[in-house]
Amino acid sequence: MTGVESSSKGATPDGGLFGDGLVAAPPATAKGKRRAAPAGPPSRRVRVLLPIPLDGAGGGAYDYRVPVGTPLPEPGSFVAVPLGGRELLGVVWDGEPDAGLAEGRLRDILGVLPAPPMRESLRRFVEWVSAYTLAPPGAVLRMAMSVPAALEPAGQQAGWKLSAAGELAQGGAPGYRLTPQRRRVLDVMEPGEPRAGADIADEAEVSTGVLRGLADQGLIEPALLPRPRSFARPDPDHPGPSLAEEQETAAAGLRASVATRAFGVTLLAGVTGSGKTEVYLDAVAECLRQGRQALVLLPEIALSSQWLDRFKERFGCAPAIWHSELSGRLRRATWRAVADGEAPVLVGARSALFLPFPDLGLIIVDEEHETAFKQEDGVIYHARDMAVVRARMAGATCVLVSATPSLETLTNAEQGRYAAQNLPRRHGSAGLPEVTVLDLRKVPPERGRFISPPLIEAITETLARGEQAMLFLNRRGYAPMTLCRACGHRIRCPNCTAWLVEHRAQRRLQCHHCGHAEPIPPHCPECGAEGSLTAIGPGVERVQEEASVLFPDARRLVMASDTIPGPAAAAEAARMIQDREVDLLIGTQIVAKGWHFAHLTLVGVVDADLGLAGGDLRAAERTVQLLHQVSGRAGRAESPGRVLLQSWNPDHPVMQALVSGNLEAFMAEEAEARRPGGWPPFGRLAALIVSSEDERAADRVARDLGLAAPGGEGVQVLGPAPAPLSMLRGRHRRRLLLKARRDVAVQPLLREWLSRVEVPNAVRVQVDVDPVSFL
Repeated sequence: MTGVESSSKGATPDGGLFGDGLVAAPPATAKGKRRAAPAGPPSRRVRVLLPIPLDGAGGGAYDYRVPVGTPLPEPGSFVAVPLGGRELLGVVWDGEPDAGLAEGRLRDILGVLPAPPMRESLRRFVEWVSAYTLAPPGAVLRMAMSVPAALEPAGQQAGWKLSAAGELAQGGAPGYRLTPQRRRVLDVMEPGEPRAGADIADEAEVSTGVLRGLADQGLIEPALLPRPRSFARPDPDHPGPSLAEEQETAAAGLRASVATRAFGVTLLAGVTGSGKTEVYLDAVAECLRQGRQALVLLPEIALSSQWLDRFKERFGCAPAIWHSELSGRLRRATWRAVADGEAPVLVGARSALFLPFPDLGLIIVDEEHETAFKQEDGVIYHARDMAVVRARMAGATCVLVSATPSLETLTNAEQGRYAAQNLPRRHGSAGLPEVTVLDLRKVPPERGRFISPPLIEAITETLARGEQAMLFLNRRGYAPMTLCRACGHRIRCPNCTAWLVEHRAQRRLQCHHCGHAEPIPPHCPECGAEGSLTAIGPGVERVQEEASVLFPDARRLVMASDTIPGPAAAAEAARMIQDREVDLLIGTQIVAKGWHFAHLTLVGVVDADLGLAGGDLRAAERTVQLLHQVSGRAGRAESPGRVLLQSWNPDHPVMQALVSGNLEAFMAEEAEARRPGGWPPFGRLAALIVSSEDERAADRVARDLGLAAPGGEGVQVLGPAPAPLSMLRGRHRRRLLLKARRDVAVQPLLREWLSRVEVPNAVRVQVDVDPVSFL
């Protein structure tokens, strides 16, 4: 069956172009139960893209017939269609149906849904993401149709309004005999304005039976109440905090960019505590004045509580929120409010990029360097890069915000692709904290402990002054490994090549990759020795246990994804810290960004070397970003801050950059180290991850892909090789890495490469363009 080819070009996040052909959908092949239409004039046909991950030339779109008497739906309309024995919802897509397809093979659309059509900018975005990531278009569309219930209008509440006779009676016309109760009802009602029955009865101080009596008289009649607005409209001119001169300069630049109503990207950099949030909220205000919508992406929506407080202070009300923990009802209301233009500002996780904004004027990507913006399952994409593309297609401004911008974003700014605004000083009287490295070779912790004497002394002094302290360790649980002292056996996950992490409070061992959990065994599962299992290394639970011995009178709080599962828990934790109900905060990366605690003056990093292990291309960059962010939690108000980094390698460039505060020089050296080898951002990478429950099947496909690998000038393929996590969730994994020059479009190479190898159903090949994780 012949598909239809359509060509599309899209802008890559760095402003380049790639022009791969986007393959349109094939006509439907499913046999329906309906009888074929009789011969006659050609019917009206539409192409419908379905939210199903079909691979190959079709990509999930099919031809359908529009029944006689049904208006021809415009592109973007949501429709119900039959497919096989199912009824699916899809979107009328652009392009011409296959005129050569026999009429008898077509099936009718079942109906057009009463939802605002998907805008052209979002349809082009779906195609662009599909082409760039090599994901089926239907799989991308599914993210844009994540709330099917929102495609139906919300039911309206029934109430009462005055009838024509009731208006006459209300005005005192003769001929109407009214009891005092019925007269009070008429007195509280306004002509032409329907009201809820309970509200009328309460104000008139009568029972609802009185309303039924008036209805029997024909004086009031049923009416649908107007739907209330789901979200209040933020006031751009609501009095906000005064901006310092540097902040006002940056804010003016962002306002000017938004006012152009044209695409542009700006990097808003600045040290922690410099007021970047207040500056970009000024851009949000300008977007509201323009009558357009704004989207703010946060890497950890669970950490949004303080951000929401600042938003309310600036605009007088809360924005719409989008994340996975919303109830189904609220997700439906939010999706529909966005589509109807009734949600002027939305703050959300990365999936908010696929919401149906009718007039998106501004996208903010806060903490743009965060790896949490990369989606690793399903459609693999980086929300930071896709935000740039979405802004381009919407004619919107995109602002990338960070105290420690990624090397990719810095390079784009240096090369003039992005504008840049910088805030080099903290706002107000606060200064940057003093950073010191504690050389653990000289001042090691006591045997069996993990906090060194100088750090213990600093915490003791801080608590004695009535200030708050933080201990940071980016490792959940009690210990990362459990070892048998008798035989050396290490307890590992049965589904992954990973050690099970001990969570002592829950008395379980857990895999942080697949979620497998089991009770802590009383004896070694290998040799059977009783009481021989011991915890190796620290997690935050173990640090908390040590802190309880060292600082028994301190009120302690552990903040990790295990203990802070969502926005409500995060808001309560923030309240406790702000209200001085916590003296010592112990946490993982969840405490590293976005928080403002005025009385927290000391940060101690238990293991500053942790992120430097392994062969990750970006290990040093990520470590300096994380430690700089967590250091920025100290001394954000009048009291000066201190940061103590425990390290076995104090001379490492990361430690020296943090001590000196010269992150610009560190990133420049990092760039020069990558440039000769053509590593990102000076070259392109794409990974193929082969996985199967059958190890030999995974090896065969990986071998065949290796033999079929593309070559040529500026192209190199590394692998196949076992992935660092060679088994994950019960699947054996092999990796191949395509490395190319910056000017090489990798998508056509990947398509051609994959077409040369037959992949059995038992094997999955994932494509990761611009990989962030190499596990």
